[in-house]
Amino acid sequence: MSSLPNVLTLSRILAVPLFVLLMWDGTWIMNLAAFGLFCLAGITDYLDGYLARAQGTVSKLGIFLDPIADKIMVAAVIIMLIHNDAIVGWTMLPALVIILREIAVSGLREFLAEAKVSLPVSRLAKWKTAIQMIALGALVLGQSSARWWPDLPAHEVGVVALFVAALLTLVTGWDYLRVGLRHMGPA
Repeated sequence: MSSLPNVLTLSRILAVPLFVLLMWDGTWIMNLAAFGLFCLAGITDYLDGYLARAQGTVSKLGIFLDPIADKIMVAAVIIMLIHNDAIVGWTMLPALVIILREIAVSGLREFLAEAKVSLPVSRLAKWKTAIQMIALGALVLGQSSARWWPDLPAHEVGVVALFVAALLTLVTGWDYLRVGLRHMGPA
């Protein structure tokens, strides 16, 4: 529990309420602070896995908490972007696809774990996550950049990246489902 990678993972979970609070009123300075916190969370996401592998401290707790921390942060960001009208109209579709896939893959992983089947993260899923984080970060940044850098197309970049992430989400979700279906026998 007290290894640095696990502390970093826990810090991401504990950062979620602060992130929500920062984005709650939608002022440009609070959104800018939320963007900074989101970037810091992204850095800790990379570092916790890297350090755990490099130090040989990969733990069952870390393996369990890391994807949960990621999913909690992604869901909170999407909810707050909807709350602040950065995700509206057709942009809700890719956001919904991302949230639904996260829930479905979590359920699939739980089912397969009981069957003692591992579902490793694919390279394409890692790309999906990177593009998804860029999309969400750009949308958060777009909430404040209009005030201090009006020509920065952060929101537009975020929307395009969100659609790309949703497309990759569908592809990787289907890949995971195909693997899972092989291990599901007849009812």
